[in-house]
Amino acid sequence: MEVILAKHAGFCFGVKRATQLAFEAADVGRETYTLGPIIHSPQVVQRLEEMGVIPVENVSEVESGGTIIIRSHGVAAEELEAAVRANLEVVDATCPFVKKAQEHVATLSKEGYDIVVVGDAVHPEVQGIVSYAARRVYVVSSGKDVERLPRMSKIGIVAQTTQSFEHLQDVVTACLARGGETRVYNTICDATAVRQDEAKKLAGAVDCMVVIGGFNSANTKRLAQICRELLPRTHHVETACQIDAQWFEGVKKVGVTAGASTPKWIIDEVINRISAIDKDKIS
Repeated sequence: MEVILAKHAGFCFGVKRATQLAFEAADVGRETYTLGPIIHSPQVVQRLEEMGVIPVENVSEVESGGTIIIRSHGVAAEELEAAVRANLEVVDATCPFVKKAQEHVATLSKEGYDIVVVGDAVHPEVQGIVSYAARRVYVVSSGKDVERLPRMSKIGIVAQTTQSFEHLQDVVTACLARGGETRVYNTICDATAVRQDEAKKLAGAVDCMVVIGGFNSANTKRLAQICRELLPRTHHVETACQIDAQWFEGVKKVGVTAGASTPKWIIDEVINRISAIDKDKIS
């Protein structure tokens, strides 16, 4: 079998920055915590825990003087304020693209716009973005959701960084159709768009796709969804041990891509596992 790895599979800039900050903090040897998982990769989180970097759900779990790392997805404004009040050393590993979305919401809200966030309401990134609004704020996933919103004279629109451009476009079109002044900031991360475009092309050129990344990773799940729509023979895995040899029966070309929170060592292990399966078939 020919195994083709997408050019931009794995860590994006924001995730690479966040994990680097976390590992640097671990090397210092101080009592260190992350507010929620640093990234959506259980394997990276586990490796950091083994080094003494412990995820917590609330600032109150960290004693005064401790170090807390803000995850790449960001946190709610009030959580950040609570960390400062608790006299904690804050290492802000929020992805710069997420930070920009937060800033846009804060500015738009101050300027009198009601906010529409395109994304998943239960995702920590979206919950953090929403917290920066000082006025009405709504989370929608499609143009159809917009129909249920109240009338607004001024609408400010931002997107979860891992959303597809098509979803953002759909919501913007629906908001424009309702009238009123509308200001839009395209806060979708370039890395997300690039990975999705590559996944589409790769899925159209192979017999089977393997998408690697945390089952709790929104951008990885989206990659798997995109590939599966084009190629039903698509499999989402977190680690190499989840690979099933039967997936590759009759397959000549395998496409491999990975979410933005997937480290290179996991990608390498998956590719090595696929290669080993191919060798076993030949022998």
